[in-house]
Amino acid sequence: MANTPDSLDLYAKVEDLLGVKESAPRLYAHYLLFLQAIDFDTLLDVGCGSGDFLQQMQKALSVPTVKGIDLSPLMVAKTLDKGIDATCMNLCEAQEQYDVITAVFDMLNYLDKEALMHFLVCVKTHLNEGGYFLCDINTLYGFENVAVGSFIAEDKTRFLAVDSDFEEGKYISEFTLFEKENQCFVKSQETIGQYYHSIDEIVKLSNLELLVDDEVNLYDFDMPDKVFLVFKKV
Repeated sequence: MANTPDSLDLYAKVEDLLGVKESAPRLYAHYLLFLQAIDFDTLLDVGCGSGDFLQQMQKALSVPTVKGIDLSPLMVAKTLDKGIDATCMNLCEAQEQYDVITAVFDMLNYLDKEALMHFLVCVKTHLNEGGYFLCDINTLYGFENVAVGSFIAEDKTRFLAVDSDFEEGKYISEFTLFEKENQCFVKSQETIGQYYHSIDEIVKLSNLELLVDDEVNLYDFDMPDKVFLVFKKV
């Protein structure tokens, strides 16, 4: 099951209700600490979302050139509103090469096995020699113990219900959103899929050198729910 622009746009509408922004600084710190230790001039963020990550990296590091790409037009619009260059496209359509490519907040988990293989080929193609690929992935524990179940959130104009299940390496979330328009509520419903990938699998498919594999615990559970990875093109 491939995630569609419509499903990603619905996610864009409700991201602020999901608690992502509250946990993001703890994850971003891993990226920042590594990027502070290297010299680079260009950074491409794949699946840039609303541009928060690029905005924070640019503010902290003053990178000469940053760019975001995303398959959701709504997310790209939010990034552009922050004054950051962004385009609605996939990585394999890019024309340039970069010193650093990032894929933040389990972006790789939105790809099934075939799409992951294709994506990692494009990562290597679009990295400069000696360039770095930084990403994070969900652990098996994270899928099985953190993300499953039901979730409800609302504000004055939106009501969101999410039902999620993880089985045989697939994490499926049913998003149901009611948005207030005048005196009525309009219903939208989309399915978003994620997939478990092991570190060994990503190393094998990427043909890049693994430099860092740090465990990350965003939600204070008993075990890490993510792993932060750094690869180098050599």
